[in-house]
Amino acid sequence: MNRAVLIFAALLALALPLSLLAGRVWIDPASTPNAWLILGELRLPRAVLAIVVGAGLGAAGAAMQGYLRNPLADPGLFGIAPGAALGAVTALFFGYAASAWLLPAFALVGAGGAMALLALIAGRTGGIALFTLAGLMVASLAGALTALAISMAPNAFAMSEIVLWLNGALTDRSWREVWIAAPLVSFGVALLWRAGASLDALTLGEPVARSLGVEPARLLWLLIFGIALTVGAGVAVAGIIGFVGLIVPHLVRPLTDRRPSQLILPSAFAGALLVLVADSVVRVLPLVTELRLGIALSLLGAPFFLWLLLRMRRGLA
Repeated sequence: MNRAVLIFAALLALALPLSLLAGRVWIDPASTPNAWLILGELRLPRAVLAIVVGAGLGAAGAAMQGYLRNPLADPGLFGIAPGAALGAVTALFFGYAASAWLLPAFALVGAGGAMALLALIAGRTGGIALFTLAGLMVASLAGALTALAISMAPNAFAMSEIVLWLNGALTDRSWREVWIAAPLVSFGVALLWRAGASLDALTLGEPVARSLGVEPARLLWLLIFGIALTVGAGVAVAGIIGFVGLIVPHLVRPLTDRRPSQLILPSAFAGALLVLVADSVVRVLPLVTELRLGIALSLLGAPFFLWLLLRMRRGLA
């Protein structure tokens, strides 16, 4: 366990109790009526779900940046989250949202299909540029099909449900969503963590990695399954929450030796912390209706992405 894991785990332990108490109405367990019922049935599952979703997105972002050797890589930018969203929107379109399992299943299929399409188009020797372009194509295609589903929604209620869900939120989530997402995200993070040593070898170049025993095809599919599980499960229960996978590895990297294997677990803790804090903030903002979590993180992530681009431009000058 490296230093970054300890730091973010400690911060997460501090943030969790505050998150449970925070909200439009702050809870005092000693005086608030039904405080323990509210905490156990409303606040705690929401906080746990924020941790689960954030951990999956953080680990997926670190793994993708390690594999592509690109600090701008993010599951959302490369079409994984849009693919999962398309799968979930398809479930909403056909009225399967009432089922506890069909919507997550559709989202997982969408995420896995997007990753598989990326692998088929770019291939493991296609290079970063081709992989990036393929990811943008997948994201555009999934976005277009999602927009088509919205425009052809059978009624206004379905359209509103799809649009609200796409904005991402943890509002009104319960233990059911936690039990759906937690096992899948945990298994996905474990797969990504297992890929860490191979990602380290890949930083030396593919020929050297092969000489060290890395099988590129096996590594690619390990990442496909890991990212599809982490991102697909997160999107299935919370909608699209972008930029976590982009931001978190940059916060963690200075605290490690910058090897991909040393980034994945700390990024999972840091992603959990980021989403938990962001969800707490949107709950306490004095707005008429609660700000959607996906919108809040996009407002944070877009300037961060611009800052990264400007820093890279200065580095190339």
